[in-house]
Amino acid sequence: MASLRDLGLSEYEARAYRALLNTGPTTAKELSRASDVPMGRIYDVLNSIEQYNLVRTQTASRPKKYVAVEPSTALDRLLDDKKRELEEKAEQYESIVDELSNELDAADPVEEQFWTAAVGPDETKDLLLERLAAADQDIVMIAANPVPQRDMQTAGEDVLAQLEHALDRGVSVNVLMTRELVASLSENVGKRYRETLQARDDFDVRTNDDVTGSFNVIDSVEVCIQVPNPLSSGDAFGMIDLKDPEFAANVHEEFVPRWEAADPLTF
Repeated sequence: MASLRDLGLSEYEARAYRALLNTGPTTAKELSRASDVPMGRIYDVLNSIEQYNLVRTQTASRPKKYVAVEPSTALDRLLDDKKRELEEKAEQYESIVDELSNELDAADPVEEQFWTAAVGPDETKDLLLERLAAADQDIVMIAANPVPQRDMQTAGEDVLAQLEHALDRGVSVNVLMTRELVASLSENVGKRYRETLQARDDFDVRTNDDVTGSFNVIDSVEVCIQVPNPLSSGDAFGMIDLKDPEFAANVHEEFVPRWEAADPLTF
């Protein structure tokens, strides 16, 4: 059940405000009795809810009297206060992330091989987005498998958003895909490509139907290979992420002639 404490008031503050709604203009002593707030605390409580702008005072009277602000106004003020707190917290967390991003820079890459895997459409997408976010220099994407219909819009748009972030970091992006895959992309992806990415010198998309499989080469040392589901055509079963400069170089060699023979993308 919702209470005023959910909006930041203490138990005594909530009791005092509710009592004021019932008593009308009243003194601190009378409010203490009506709200069961101890007399030794009532003035601190009244000062506190006055700072929340939940009460008005009649200072000319002796003793001083208090009256509650209308509930709708009081709730709006409490809500505005909480929104401001959340905005301040969000800015604080963003500042912390910016600071830690510099402090937690990854160490120099280890030359030995390392691989990991994800199984399932959601886990596959999460792994891909994570590795795209880690790119420092360049991304090569080869995409032949259509995205499952149920995931088509969100997956395509999430990947495109991550590529935009990579471009903003100074990472170059080359994407090679089949015409079949282009036809399966959502209109939002096509619009975003035309309006924000097509004119960028560091972003290039081409099509070539002589492409099989879907994989990504990141910074020339890492390869993310999509594993299709053998029981569901076009569905993603999982993804293998392999850090191996030699293997990545071999994959890139296979990519180059197909890229050179490909056509620029037109929507």
